[in-house]
Amino acid sequence: MKATAWSIVVLSLLVAALWTGWRFRQDIGRASALSATGSEVVNTRCGPIEVQQAGQGIPLLVIHGSGGGHDQGMAWARPLTQHGVRVIAMSRFGYLRTPRPVDASPEAQADAHVCLLDALGIQRAAVMGVSAGGPSAMQTAIRHPDRVSALALVVPIAWKPGDVAATAAPISDRKDALLLRLLGSDFLFWAGLRLARDQLVRHVLATPPEQVAAASEPERARVNDLADRILPVSARAAGLRDDTRLGKGLQPYALARIQAPTLVVSARDDGFGTYAPAEYTASQIAGARFLGFEQGGHLLVGHDDTVRDAVLALLRSAHWP
Repeated sequence: MKATAWSIVVLSLLVAALWTGWRFRQDIGRASALSATGSEVVNTRCGPIEVQQAGQGIPLLVIHGSGGGHDQGMAWARPLTQHGVRVIAMSRFGYLRTPRPVDASPEAQADAHVCLLDALGIQRAAVMGVSAGGPSAMQTAIRHPDRVSALALVVPIAWKPGDVAATAAPISDRKDALLLRLLGSDFLFWAGLRLARDQLVRHVLATPPEQVAAASEPERARVNDLADRILPVSARAAGLRDDTRLGKGLQPYALARIQAPTLVVSARDDGFGTYAPAEYTASQIAGARFLGFEQGGHLLVGHDDTVRDAVLALLRSAHWP
């Protein structure tokens, strides 16, 4: 009986392992296909850049955050195409099909943004930087002011002086190492999505999962879609590592040189602590508007439509005064 029971246990474990492996391969295959849907690689004088476009009208360059790519940017911005906006969602250095050059700094990335606009025949565009896309968005407005018609910074990773109180504790080196390990493995991230999604939302997406649970069905779907789109994480790992290093070594930018009409958005309970730096950044840019929420986390849960409307208003005011 003991031998029979042990055989049943071993067989059950083997079946579970085989099923898990099959399900993982199926899900990764779908995620890989989805991440390439709708995009093309454009050859620019700064190198190849992956981009997805939709809509006609005011050009808006969407610069995604950590764990993203053209797919993340387009998922958020596509509704704007119904309101006279041409969305240009690109993949930053080290994400998906945009290779990582030797110099992957925000300054070099900003120059590459302009190279992409040149290759697409666009003289001026509004620029929106989300999270870790904020630094290169700011640098684009600083280094190429004649090319940026408006600037939107949504939960931007940004510098603040030491005398400005933080709104979240800094992420420890140990936690960063653990997150990078999770984000360096397709299987670990896939397993996290299925076994500990709430903890992943809290620690990787820096958003209180209880707010997601209490949100509307469309908002819950948006958050879950964003989390699922991080797969395949292995195709985004190089960019993720750069973003982690960038977050640890932020420097002040020449914000007073930004001439474009600017909108800066954050939530006070953002687990990445973007609220205080975002508010400070807005205070240093002439005429900038700061839109702050008390709750919503890094994903601005419950405020998606409000933020999109604010971005649309910024674009219209900049292009149709």
